[in-house]
Amino acid sequence: MDWRGEHNQDTTHAACLLMLQALQGRPCAKILNDNSNITHTTMTLTEWGLRWLEEMRNAGLEYIAWVLPSSLLARQAVENTVHYLEAPQVGTFDDVASAYVWLQQQQQQPVPQAASQA
Repeated sequence: MDWRGEHNQDTTHAACLLMLQALQGRPCAKILNDNSNITHTTMTLTEWGLRWLEEMRNAGLEYIAWVLPSSLLARQAVENTVHYLEAPQVGTFDDVASAYVWLQQQQQQPVPQAASQA
C-alpha cells in the first residue's frame, strides 16, 4: 500500500476497507504499508482500527511492515496502534528499504493440513 496526500478518518476507513477486500480476495501473509507520502492526516487510533487489523489477521495477514509518515501526530497514531497488537506482527520503519528487508526476513506460518480420516 502506498498512501499519498491528505487523509482523515473517512478516507482512512475507505482505504482500509479496500485493503481488507483485496486481502480477502487474494490472501497474503505480508503487506508493506507505506505511509511516508502522507502529507497531512487527522487519523487517530480508534476501536474501529483495531477491529480492522483483527479482520486483516483473520483474512491471513501475519506481518505488516509499516513505513511511518513524517508527521509527528501521524507517527504517534501508528505507534499507539501497534502498541496494542499481538497479531498481525507489526514492524515500524522510517524508510521503505528497511521495511522491505524486515518483511522478507519474516517466516510465514505453515498452513495447517486438514486431518485425514481413515
